[in-house]
Amino acid sequence: MSDLHHPLPVPAADQHWNLDAIVAELRQARLRWRGAHGRLRELRARELPSREALAQIVQALCGTLFPMRLGPPDLRDESEDYYVGHTLDAALNALLAQVRLELAYQARQLGRDSARAEADAVDIVRRFAAGLPGIRGLLDSDVVAAFQGDPAARSVDEVLLCYPGVVAVTHHRLAHSLYALGVPLLARMVAEIAHGETGIDIHPGARIGPGFFIDHGTGVVIGETAVIGARVRLYQAVTLGAKRFEVDAESDSGALAKGQPRHPIVEDDVVIYAGATILGRITIGRGSVIGGNVWLTRSVPPGSNVTQANLLREPLTPSPSPSTAAA
Repeated sequence: MSDLHHPLPVPAADQHWNLDAIVAELRQARLRWRGAHGRLRELRARELPSREALAQIVQALCGTLFPMRLGPPDLRDESEDYYVGHTLDAALNALLAQVRLELAYQARQLGRDSARAEADAVDIVRRFAAGLPGIRGLLDSDVVAAFQGDPAARSVDEVLLCYPGVVAVTHHRLAHSLYALGVPLLARMVAEIAHGETGIDIHPGARIGPGFFIDHGTGVVIGETAVIGARVRLYQAVTLGAKRFEVDAESDSGALAKGQPRHPIVEDDVVIYAGATILGRITIGRGSVIGGNVWLTRSVPPGSNVTQANLLREPLTPSPSPSTAAA
């Protein structure tokens, strides 16, 4: 019989792992890290948000957005509003605790007084909550776009329950709201929860219009400063990335500049097929179709049909200079 079928051996009662020395060495490693990053003060509690807590919050928020589909299996129509109100209250209070942690962290990083963190945290969560009906409206348009854009889809319910692209876009709509409200770490954590689940990597800073559909989705990458219009459709392994990274002019260490527009602008009604790579602050004109496996670093005018073959034959419109590119 194969050894795979035998149970793991039980350690002897006197097995010794030299744990005291390992724990001490790990503490020294932590102290070296904290010293290198100016964090040698005593830590009395966790100082950063929790990915596990955020995953539970997002799951609850999805249930409140689509209660009869993503809520609990025993939910009934007559108790729908009660469930939404009760779950939303718990989720928002849990989110408030995570926002407090990020704002306190930001204050420490920037050397600012954290006295206003509590009031700012409440304001952020209040504004986030007020934006949820608008997020539901955007998600409705995304679900309809997925249903209409995929001949294999039999219903909008199938799309909502089964499509990884819809999962990723749902997380993005929530993450982008948090990003815009000034808690980018929480936003990035929400985005990475979806990335790990779906293989679709959307930075929460990306601005995406209504009716957005990612078909299949695995390997899609959308960068922080990408701007995507209405009714855009992407297929698997599409990259909307940066062509180059600018160096911070004020940095002596050659650090990269942060927040510079460096990702594509995709206008309304564009379709980008599988494996296409679009790099830099270029514009894909309205109604264009970008073929599979195209490598594109120059702008194309509205109504373009770009394939590998016509890239070799025809010159394209040059990309705008950094000084004239849209923000």
